[in-house]
Amino acid sequence: MNKLSLITGATSGFGEAIARKFAANGHSLIIAGRRTERLEALATELRNSHSTQVLPLTLDVRDRDQVTQTINALGDEWKNIDVLVNNAGLASGANPIQDGDIDDWDKMIETNVSGLLYVSRAVIPLLVKRGQGHIVNIGSTAGKEVYKNGNVYCASKHAVDAITKGMRIDLLEHGVKVTQIAPGAAETEFSEVRFHGDKEKAKSVYNGYKPMEAKDIAELVYYSTSLPSHLCINDLVVTSLAQANSFYIDRK
Repeated sequence: MNKLSLITGATSGFGEAIARKFAANGHSLIIAGRRTERLEALATELRNSHSTQVLPLTLDVRDRDQVTQTINALGDEWKNIDVLVNNAGLASGANPIQDGDIDDWDKMIETNVSGLLYVSRAVIPLLVKRGQGHIVNIGSTAGKEVYKNGNVYCASKHAVDAITKGMRIDLLEHGVKVTQIAPGAAETEFSEVRFHGDKEKAKSVYNGYKPMEAKDIAELVYYSTSLPSHLCINDLVVTSLAQANSFYIDRK
């Protein structure tokens, strides 16, 4: 089997683009997500386009037992994971904290923090056992600063930032690389999910400038995992040219 990568949240956005990029560069793939039809369609596309092996896993990263059982049940040939991309994540709601929807809060914390931890806890022993591997956590500029109405989403991405740093320290002696990619605004389904399906409101987020695209992040994830074995990108913050940080965007 070629280099093997496990990508969570692979049914759309960054995850889907990362899967395509890795497949185009000869990786075998385990693609995980909640939407079975999309997973199966993507797996078929990648097998046909790149003659690569693809294992689709219907998986909700928020379900600890499901994550543990699914990873433990992988066949031996699918346990030799070289790259784990913890991409599954979302924003839900954009209210001031006093008006926040607790269901939104739970969804973000369970997906962005607990889900990342559950998957990592299941996969990391496989990497440690082999004394090699690479974990890429998809963070956000929201994990570097806090903006109005970002409260819990920002908190969840600050957690990703801290977890990534902790992973890097703990896995140092085991030869496992750990990288965080922290994107700014990128036009995917992200804002549509955040605004609970309001497409017009979601589109307005990207008005007046050229935001990043999912394929841009896929390029960076692939680049970070293709460096020489003695190099590791610990943290990479990236925005479009028009965006300086979460507060400043040059809209024409």
